Amino acid sequence: MALPLADVGYDLHTHSAFSDGTTSPTQIAAEAAAVGLLGFALTDHDTINGWGEARAGAAQHGVSFLPGIEITTKHRGHSRHLLGYGMNPAHGELFTALTQVRDARLVRVKEMVRRVSVDYAITLEDVVGTGDVATVGRPHIADALVVKGYFVDRSTAFEQVLHPGSPYYLGTYAIETGEAIRLVRAAEGVSVLAHPAAFRQRAATSVAHLAELAAAGLWGIELAHPENRGDWLPPLTAAAAELGLEVTGSSDYHGDGKPNRLGEHRTGVEVVERLRAIVATPH
Repeated sequence: MALPLADVGYDLHTHSAFSDGTTSPTQIAAEAAAVGLLGFALTDHDTINGWGEARAGAAQHGVSFLPGIEITTKHRGHSRHLLGYGMNPAHGELFTALTQVRDARLVRVKEMVRRVSVDYAITLEDVVGTGDVATVGRPHIADALVVKGYFVDRSTAFEQVLHPGSPYYLGTYAIETGEAIRLVRAAEGVSVLAHPAAFRQRAATSVAHLAELAAAGLWGIELAHPENRGDWLPPLTAAAAELGLEVTGSSDYHGDGKPNRLGEHRTGVEVVERLRAIVATPH
């Protein structure tokens, strides 16, 4: 018996080794086919360097590819991650802004490694390595600590050493969320608010803040996500309907970097078709 369309849909939030995932875009494409996805979006942090490989891998494994990105942003002092889809790289304003974000991330990592190395024997080379990583961040520090044997996995390193309350922690530059929404749209893309009720946040994105972002041009909200708290979702679900926001589902897959499994939450065909109709680009 055929599965409902939502069950055979798309995973619109994945990360590869070009940012903080542990697998290649080609491997993500292969796994997407294996778990029965119609397609996937590669949404590495603040970089589109994996698009070419992801597109080729998708064609090889018979699944659809949607170009995407996860942008480091902030709204009214709160960290917010914004997913962008279908942007045209020829529109340089967004990608110039992302260069500044990536540069700031590297500065942050260097200082955090300096702080961490006082108590744990890791170096910047341990963290950054020699691979083709476009965007570095705390997950790379966590992985170095795991390799050195200090922690059993990335999650434990975050919980004990790299959390915002830690003396090793340092904030980083982020684009204002409303400005990021504008930049994505100017680049012919659409934006979706990522994991707005994630348990690692102090509170869910408020309905009032969501309304502000919708007024700025936000297209959708990622309500089906393995890290969203179910008890925080009802107000956001109601607000999304009232504001006319599309609702997406995604895994936030990071390979072995997170327990999240590819395709565990999916976006239905109809939503993806509406998204493609707006971006109307094969970038």
